[in-house]
Amino acid sequence: MRRHRHAKIVATVGPASSAPDQLRALFLAGVDTFRLNFSHGLQEDHAKVHAAIRALEKEVGRPIGILQDLQGPKIRIGTLRGGRLDLQAGETVRFVLEGAEGDKRAIPLHHPEIFDAVVPGQELLIDDGRVRVRVTGPERTSITAEVVTGGPISNRKGVNLPGTLLDLSPLTEKDRADLAFGLDLGVDWVALSFVQKPSDVIEARGIIGDRAGIMSKIEKPQALERIDDIIRLSDAVMVARGDLGVEIPHEDVPARQKELIRACRLAVKPVVVATQMLDSMVNAPAPTRAEASDVATAIYDGADAVMLSAESATGRYPVEAVAMMDRIIRSVEGHKLYHSIVAASEPGEEETPPHAVATATADLAEAVHAAAIVAYTASGTTAARVARKRPAASILALTPNVATSRRLSLLWGAHSVLTEDVDSYEEMTSRACHHAQDEGFARPNDIIVVTAGIPFHTAGNTNNIRLMQV
Repeated sequence: MRRHRHAKIVATVGPASSAPDQLRALFLAGVDTFRLNFSHGLQEDHAKVHAAIRALEKEVGRPIGILQDLQGPKIRIGTLRGGRLDLQAGETVRFVLEGAEGDKRAIPLHHPEIFDAVVPGQELLIDDGRVRVRVTGPERTSITAEVVTGGPISNRKGVNLPGTLLDLSPLTEKDRADLAFGLDLGVDWVALSFVQKPSDVIEARGIIGDRAGIMSKIEKPQALERIDDIIRLSDAVMVARGDLGVEIPHEDVPARQKELIRACRLAVKPVVVATQMLDSMVNAPAPTRAEASDVATAIYDGADAVMLSAESATGRYPVEAVAMMDRIIRSVEGHKLYHSIVAASEPGEEETPPHAVATATADLAEAVHAAAIVAYTASGTTAARVARKRPAASILALTPNVATSRRLSLLWGAHSVLTEDVDSYEEMTSRACHHAQDEGFARPNDIIVVTAGIPFHTAGNTNNIRLMQV
C-alpha cells in the first residue's frame, strides 16, 4: 500500500475518530501519523487509541506514526462566578493570584510567573485575543488593567502575553506524568508545547532521550529569536499557527511559516504546518476556497506534513476532511509549477560529504528519470538528507529499525519499509530491486538509484550511490 503523494497528513484523534473502524477509515483516506492530544481525554482513553492504531498497523502491514502532543504550560484564567463575564471597553478589571469564583474585581489568574513579569502598558490577550486588556497597575498578587477590546470571557480561557519571556518549565507536572505514560506506551513523537528557548528542548531531551522524536511547537515569538538553536536540538518542528497568530500580527504569520519551513529543510528536520487548515469542515462537508489554498500554500512551501486538528478530532466529517487534504496535496504536487516553486525555495547546501552524496543521489535520480530512490537508513538521516532536495522520485526508505520506520511516516516523500539489515553490497542491490518492485515503485527494466552508508550498520554515514536497472 503506497500513497501517491509526497507530503504527509497528520490527523488528531478525538471523540469523532477514536473508534477502531474510524481510525481504519482515516488511514485508508490518507492519514500517515495520528496525533494524540493530551490536553484532552484520559490516559486510559489514549491507551485504547494507541492499541487500536498498532492493531491497524499490523492489519495493513504499513508503519503508522503516533504523535503525543503534551498540553504544556498553558496560561488560563480560573473559574468565574456564573461561568462567564462580559467585559466592556474602557472599564477596569482586576486579576488576582489567589481566589476562586471570580468577578470583574477579582478574576483568578493562578500563575505567579505572570505577576513577576508584567509591566504597565503591557497587553494581556484572553481567549485567543478576542478580549484585550492593558495593564495599568501591576502588584505582587494583583494586576489592575483597562479593557481595550471588550467581549465575553468564560471559565479557563487562555491568556497570552505577547513578547514576554515567562519563567516557565516546558513541562508541567501533568506533562511529566503524561510523558512517562506515553513513553511506556511507545509513542513515536512527543510534541512540546509553548517552547520558548533552546534549554526547553534540552530539558525534555534529558527525560525522553532517544525513546521518541522531539517535535518543538513554535507558537511563541520568543522561540523565533532562537529558532536555529531550537531546530538544531529538535527532531522535528510544528508551525503551530494558532497561538503564534495570537502573539504576533496576523499579517506576519505567512512569512514566518515560509521562514520556518526553509530553516527546517536546511537543518534536515521534518516540519509540520498546523491549525485551522480545513476548519470549516468541522461542520461542513467541504472547505472554503481559502482553506484549500492555505493547504496548497504549505505544500508549495515544501512542508513535510500538514495537520488536521478539530476537523478530525471533533468534527462531523473527519474522513472527508482527510480525503480532501489528500486530494489537495496530490493536485498541488501534480501541478506543472510545483517542482520549480519548491526548487526555488530550496535552502543552501551543507558542505559535508553525507549531504553532498544525498544531493547527488537526488540529482542523479532526476537526470535519469529514476522510478524510485532507495535509501538504506538505520536512523532515518539518509532518507531525510535525500528528501531535503524534494526529488520527483519517491524515496523508498529501507530500515531494520521499527521506531525509525514509524517516524519516517512524517518525512516528505518517504515510503518506509521494515526490512532486515544487509551485510554485503550484493545483498544491498538485490534487496533494493526486490522492494522497489514489491512495493509498487518499479517494474522490470526500470532504473532506480540506491544510496547507503558503507561500511553497513553505521548510522548517518551516507557515502555510496549505485545506479541500477531492475
